[in-house]
Amino acid sequence: MITKLLIANRGEIAARIIRSARAMNIATVALYSDADSDAPYVLQSDESVHLPGTAPADTYLRSDLVLDAAARTGADAVHPGYGFLSEKADFARACAQAGVVFVGPSPEAIGAMGSKIAAKDMMRAAGVPVLPGATVQSEQDEDPALLLSAAPEIGYPLLVKAAFGGGGRGMRIVRTDGELLDAVSSARREAAAAFGDGTVFLEKFVEAPRHIEVQIFGDRHGTLVHLGERECSIQRRYQKIIEEAPSTAVDETLRDELGRAAVAAGKALAYEGAGTVEFVMAQDGSFYFLEVNTRLQVEHPVTELVTGIDLVRAQLLVASGEPLPSEMLNCSPRGHALEVRLYAEDVAAGFIPASGALTTLKFPDFDGIRVDAGFTSGSRVSTFYDPMLAKVIGYGATRDEACSRVARALRETLVHGVTTNRDLLIGILGEPEFRSGAIDTGYLERHPPALLMARPESPEVTRTHALVAALAAQAGRRAQTAVLPGLPPGWRTLPSHDQTVSFEVGADRVDVSYRFDRGTLTAAADGRSADVRIVGASATLVDAEIDGIRRRYRVKCVGATHYVDSSLGSSTLSEVERFPDPSVVHEVGSLLAPMPASVVRVEVDEGAAVSAGTPIVVLEAMKMQHTVRAPADGVVAAILVTAGQQVDSGQALAIVHGDNE
Repeated sequence: MITKLLIANRGEIAARIIRSARAMNIATVALYSDADSDAPYVLQSDESVHLPGTAPADTYLRSDLVLDAAARTGADAVHPGYGFLSEKADFARACAQAGVVFVGPSPEAIGAMGSKIAAKDMMRAAGVPVLPGATVQSEQDEDPALLLSAAPEIGYPLLVKAAFGGGGRGMRIVRTDGELLDAVSSARREAAAAFGDGTVFLEKFVEAPRHIEVQIFGDRHGTLVHLGERECSIQRRYQKIIEEAPSTAVDETLRDELGRAAVAAGKALAYEGAGTVEFVMAQDGSFYFLEVNTRLQVEHPVTELVTGIDLVRAQLLVASGEPLPSEMLNCSPRGHALEVRLYAEDVAAGFIPASGALTTLKFPDFDGIRVDAGFTSGSRVSTFYDPMLAKVIGYGATRDEACSRVARALRETLVHGVTTNRDLLIGILGEPEFRSGAIDTGYLERHPPALLMARPESPEVTRTHALVAALAAQAGRRAQTAVLPGLPPGWRTLPSHDQTVSFEVGADRVDVSYRFDRGTLTAAADGRSADVRIVGASATLVDAEIDGIRRRYRVKCVGATHYVDSSLGSSTLSEVERFPDPSVVHEVGSLLAPMPASVVRVEVDEGAAVSAGTPIVVLEAMKMQHTVRAPADGVVAAILVTAGQQVDSGQALAIVHGDNE
């Protein structure tokens, strides 16, 4: 039996693994980079080892450092979580050579799935349905005549896809001969840069597909089962954001077919441990093999909730040589579970990753909700890793119940300091098409995020929250005064003038005025008077009746930023400086970094004439690239950064003077 487990990962999955290991009385060892030194999972582990540096290549991807940490701490097993080293056959092999148990499948099984092309050939031989396709491995394979002859055999539309990667990189949809050559060339360049191998393959693209995956589990005694399917069709940039079990599109007959295909895939690999067989499913119910993820999936909690099985515990038992737990042998999922991924990202700006200090991260605690989080209040979201803050998982007897519980949990979540996708998630959960279960991977193309954003701030909500922010700030100042601190505000021999403060909410500005006159409050926002009766007020909580409705408003102030949460929603307000420093004003035409990032490359030279939309600088943060483009026709007056440079959010990257300047 495993006695001490080293977790070769970070964030919420490290915390998740520690939770199960602790329940099994297994000691745990965490690894942490410079950026993760104060992360919650480090404090939850029994021991921890520092990996100097911040970049994954210098820390969590260093198998030599991981195994050295295992040796130094006496760990007899390593759990890789997901990502990083979890699907590296060489690492699994190195663990075996070092006498350390690798909690996962055999190196041979991982290696067999390392190439999507070889994986498809193996699955085809095992009788698993596979999409038709062709491989583009070298420059010779890019011969236009060869490509244009292969395409009709596959059939348009087709997908160009990286053979040795995922996450949407090296992926293009092609609908005509005219698009094919450029798509293959650009996909090969992107795949080579991201994965070190430019091999891509062409395969039939299924229109309006669903992304269905089946959880499999095997032991070294030859037993292999499936635990039902998960629906993972709600995606952005080919990355999942909402997953659920079971799928609304799968009946018992189809579930049996999917399960048998998944088990056949697992048996072809002599699979041990937890794995996921992913399929693309057409509208008529036909399905085709995509890949086998030879690890635990991010979305594994939904399977845990509908089956009642702790998958991490089962992984540790199987890795110790035990047979599959008895509850897996006759598994019958019940109810419905749904998971949403709460990301630090700016949806309105195109899902740009966000970073910074999480001044507040607090989730509600009520029945049917589970939260797997990698951060807490005070944590810092860095630019070096995936920007997922937490997974909020809900369970109910029905799908509607699960959706409603998760939506309510998100509304009651307090998250301050970074921009998140929370409003988008709430919007999706309440949207009629989603609630009906009529979804596919093109859902967010049919439903623009800007329209889905839950309860977009109306002028009335903005004015109310701005007024509350001003009153909370006044209460905070009053509580700290050294002169007659117990005296109610406004008690003066002569009437005072209105107090004024202005806030920016996105591109809008709200001007607030208020006056306390012998206990009577007069207030207005944007010139509109409000009938306000304060029941109680402090710097962090305002209990007030505004225009006849009493609510409690939670307020958090960090510098000039005010966060207000209430039953109306959440607002982030930036207090406008009365006397701004002119030195911080950027020159007209400055292109600013939308996030902290590293400069991948500069696409133009100073003096170049550019048109609107021309790429100027390419940035990378949190494993994603973002292109800063010219906003209008003009001339590049200055380039202010170089490739490899780290930049802060709001830093000027270049200056483009328009034609009329």
